[in-house]
Amino acid sequence: MTQTLYQKAMKFAGEKHKDQKVPGTEANYLLHISNVAMEIFMAGIHNNNFDLDYAIQVAVLHDVLEDTATSFDELSDNFGERVAVGVKALTKDDTLSSKEAKISDSLSRINLLEKEVGMVKLADRITNLQEGQRPGIRKRSKNIWKKHKPLPRL
Repeated sequence: MTQTLYQKAMKFAGEKHKDQKVPGTEANYLLHISNVAMEIFMAGIHNNNFDLDYAIQVAVLHDVLEDTATSFDELSDNFGERVAVGVKALTKDDTLSSKEAKISDSLSRINLLEKEVGMVKLADRITNLQEGQRPGIRKRSKNIWKKHKPLPRL
């Protein structure tokens, strides 16, 4: 794992999410991003068949297209097309009408890519469940697995 890649991604995400808070808290959104990245690090550090550099970058950047004004081209210019495509797969398509359609579309795109992208999705879900101490999230977390299709390839 190249520390420089992690630091570059964290700096970029920090600038993009600078005014964003973890929902229901006063915590800076970098807390959520760091927790997702830590899940990926722990899952991938002892796995020789896992591109940790790629997965960490996708983990750190996983919400920049969905939650900020960052464009695909800006992300690609800074981190390469592979990382940008991975992040885009994790981004819900706002042109779709229903939440279910958005989730289904995103999961379909995730399943077309490398396992690292699916692992980031799982790490994000795990982190959201761990953040279950926030008001309102416990109720949502009980239904999170029911609402989302499984990631069958993982």
